[in-house]
Amino acid sequence: MTGVAIDHNAWVMVGDGEKALFFRNGGDVVYPDLQIIEVMEQDNPRTREQGADRPGRAFSSIGSRRSAMQETNWHKLEKHRFAKQIADVLYTAAHRGDYAQLVIAAPPMILGDLRKAMHREVSDKVVAEISKNLTNMSPLEIERNIVGKPGKGLN
Repeated sequence: MTGVAIDHNAWVMVGDGEKALFFRNGGDVVYPDLQIIEVMEQDNPRTREQGADRPGRAFSSIGSRRSAMQETNWHKLEKHRFAKQIADVLYTAAHRGDYAQLVIAAPPMILGDLRKAMHREVSDKVVAEISKNLTNMSPLEIERNIVGKPGKGLN
């Protein structure tokens, strides 16, 4: 639990390389109520299902040695691209004035990709970053993990 305070109408984006959940806090700082406003998903099959070629071979300029080149990890590459798409959605919403504050929860790799891809208009609104994968949790579990205490209506 991180103990992040989420203001009324602040956005929370919980994502990984294949799914992004966008929430708006309909409650307040004391009793947050995260409401899903958008879900983005991407079909990202494993690399072996995406690539059909064998790894290439490189020849040494001296002698007759050859070595295999590393095969492209298409699955990981798509995760990086998806992070860019998330950053674009956040920018469009920030530019429209949909939110004044943003909390981001994502695994470290995706969090790094988001930081690189985020427009300054978005990064200026980020009030907290949580380096965790919460995408497979229910909205209530996400709320508990971010805020650190039960949400509205719970004792």
